[in-house]
Amino acid sequence: MKNLAVARRYAKALLLIGKEDGQTDLYREELERFSALVSESKELEQAICNPLYDTAGRKKVLGAVVEFSELSGVMRAFLLLLFDKGRIGFIQSINDFYQKLADELKGVARASLVSATSLSDDTVEKIRESLSGMTGKTVKLEVEQDPSLIGGIVTKIGDLVLDGSVKTQLLNMRESLKRGESV
Repeated sequence: MKNLAVARRYAKALLLIGKEDGQTDLYREELERFSALVSESKELEQAICNPLYDTAGRKKVLGAVVEFSELSGVMRAFLLLLFDKGRIGFIQSINDFYQKLADELKGVARASLVSATSLSDDTVEKIRESLSGMTGKTVKLEVEQDPSLIGGIVTKIGDLVLDGSVKTQLLNMRESLKRGESV
């Protein structure tokens, strides 16, 4: 829980800086790139985050990676601040929060769509447009497949879950029959 609060605080701070200097999109791209680099290389993550290694050596490694990555001055300072405060290990969570906050700033909502079978691009687009109309925001839709749904779709956008799966309908029907209700 504390980790999420820390990540949220740093992400908000970076977003405020981005809003001030008009570079939110640049910081979004740089943070995403750096976070992906660290998560893809476990050796790099260990070299930067593992407290068993010498602090000066870890900072040198981070400095070299930051220099090689050609990041903006603000992002360099941000990453070094994270290191100095012992928060560089939260980089993935900070990135996740920053992406969400930057989306909110632009009026973009993230949603997930899980279907039992693959859906055509046209169908996915219609669902995305419908969600956009519902929320009044541009919707980024992440599509997945889950054959255990049997049929139908489940859509999640924020705290709202729209469950139109056959699996859920069957479970609801079973519960109704157990209670002696007519279906």
